[in-house]
Amino acid sequence: MRKTIISDTSCLIVLTNIGKLELLHDVYGQILTTTEVAKEYGESLPDWIEITDPKDKLHIQILQLQLDAGEASAIALALEIPNSTIIVDDDKARKVANKLGLDFTGTLGVIIKAKVIGKIKSIKPYLSDLKSAGFRLTEELEGEALKAARE
Repeated sequence: MRKTIISDTSCLIVLTNIGKLELLHDVYGQILTTTEVAKEYGESLPDWIEITDPKDKLHIQILQLQLDAGEASAIALALEIPNSTIIVDDDKARKVANKLGLDFTGTLGVIIKAKVIGKIKSIKPYLSDLKSAGFRLTEELEGEALKAARE
């Protein structure tokens, strides 16, 4: 069974800023996101990103005690969809997702997966673009990403 992929705002914004939003589609095909994430993104979404909102508003309210509205809605949606993976970069949101037992990755994970499955030749240009776009990337994290991508 194919995993459902849910994106938070940061991945959409970062990939748009470096002109690589299509990479999400190349790697995963259809992506889900929420109305809140779409509002935070602020641009029209391509047709391969579907807006689906979580039904349990209580989950959102509880999550919003710790996270912003987009992250809370994306995590709440992931809680409702079995076999899903959420793309989230914020450290606090990743910790919450982990505590809730959710499968998650981040923008770097998307780029690494693109390399591993042969959609891109190297992650190095992407890492450079991310840094130029203001994406926080420590030397340690960059080294781990290069190792994971076998570069």
